[in-house]
Amino acid sequence: MDRASDIKKSLRGFANKEKAKILARFFKTGKGEYGNSDIFLGVMVPQQRKIAAEFKNLSFQEIKKLLKSKIHEERLTGLIILVNQYKSGNEILREKNFKFYLKNISCVNNWDLVDLSCRDIAGNYLISCSEKNRKILYKLAKSKNLWHRRIAIVSTWAFIRIGDFKDALKISEMLLSDKHDLAHKAIGWMLREVGKKDEPTLRKFLNKNVSKMPRTTLRYAIERFSEKDRKKYLIM
Repeated sequence: MDRASDIKKSLRGFANKEKAKILARFFKTGKGEYGNSDIFLGVMVPQQRKIAAEFKNLSFQEIKKLLKSKIHEERLTGLIILVNQYKSGNEILREKNFKFYLKNISCVNNWDLVDLSCRDIAGNYLISCSEKNRKILYKLAKSKNLWHRRIAIVSTWAFIRIGDFKDALKISEMLLSDKHDLAHKAIGWMLREVGKKDEPTLRKFLNKNVSKMPRTTLRYAIERFSEKDRKKYLIM
């Protein structure tokens, strides 16, 4: 039977102290920074994906052991396995996967962990759900936890991909007053994704909200516009 301890051993086989130092700086692990106290082994994502594929049948109980780890790569590998299981599972298994994800959401606590997992699990599961079920995203958007707020907005990427923009725009508007740069970037990113599908919808949102949008959010949102249009929005 696959075990979390075997995965931890495999990850340590790829550990690299120099890369660990670089990753620790990149993910802001210093005192008072958003990744404070996160620990890195220095294992790259392609290596983690390879290990995840080898342990694709890991149980929720064993995945939880990875998610509860202080080691960043162990949590990320656990999430990769969870995403893979969601994609390959039937309707019943996907529902269990989604509920497990929400129950352990406190372990999804850095931007790469959020971005790798929430669209493919929370977002995709909620596509076919009622408006009532999607309220979980609005609850997360109101959280004091930065990562919960980022999950709320990035999960809407699944909806955007099928041309459903309502929740992405509503949650973006809710988060425009957010104080954190990592929220600003995520909002702008999702707005840009809306624009890829339907530029008039993005422009309508910008025309209504540009005066209260953080500059980072605005710059991300208008990245694909012409230079002339970018300048126009930046001085509005």
